[in-house]
Amino acid sequence: MAPGIDAFLFLSAFTRASKNTTVNDHSTLVLNHTSVTKDFDSLRFEAAASQQLALGDIPQDPQPETPLSTFLISSPYNEKYHLLDLTTLDLPNRLFAKALSALRPIRQDYATAAYVESLNWSKVLGKLRELCAAAGHEWIAHSFYVVIFRSKLKPVIDDTLLYELDFHSHGEATESGGLLKYWFGAPNEERRNLATCLWRSKEDAREGGLGPWHKKARAAARELYAEITFTSHRFTVGDGVKDWTFEDWVDKAE
Repeated sequence: MAPGIDAFLFLSAFTRASKNTTVNDHSTLVLNHTSVTKDFDSLRFEAAASQQLALGDIPQDPQPETPLSTFLISSPYNEKYHLLDLTTLDLPNRLFAKALSALRPIRQDYATAAYVESLNWSKVLGKLRELCAAAGHEWIAHSFYVVIFRSKLKPVIDDTLLYELDFHSHGEATESGGLLKYWFGAPNEERRNLATCLWRSKEDAREGGLGPWHKKARAAARELYAEITFTSHRFTVGDGVKDWTFEDWVDKAE
């Protein structure tokens, strides 16, 4: 890409982010996604997306050659269509989305093990505390909507169809807004797997599943899966990011 175009894209991103932040608050900025690998295994199992947070101190007058962006890798798909626009989120959701870039499994049997014991939540919340401190933000207890998918693939399936449905469904959900993180593992020897979505709200999750690719995915489920279950949960990060709870989702009376 020509240097002039690089400069234009960077300055546009910086200007856009500045309109959504207070003075000296660059919480919408991350390293450009092109500086991070597209390798699925690195993004799923090594939390490669967290490399976008390695900004250090952003200068007051950043230079065009600094590869910054307002778009975060929020899934194993490092493609523009799948990136989370940080400028669309308020500060708590933005900080949590950035912390979730560190999400990865910590045990081999995550496909069947307890959800809270399978992923590195301590690391994610430690990163959230760091981000809150850097932004000068006092974290007040905040809940998120979590969907867990557990599945078992049929012995013989159309792998291309499975990829296409997942790829486009995630793009659809990202475009609808509010999807902070999508993570999925690799099928084990019994073809079982775990996938999970963390949303800003239940309403966002509902809206995110209304598109045509989600409809196609639901229609193809019997063709692809021997078993599939969906459960919804409430993930609450307590005041000061000092604790957290995970429970079945129950709609609370207003």
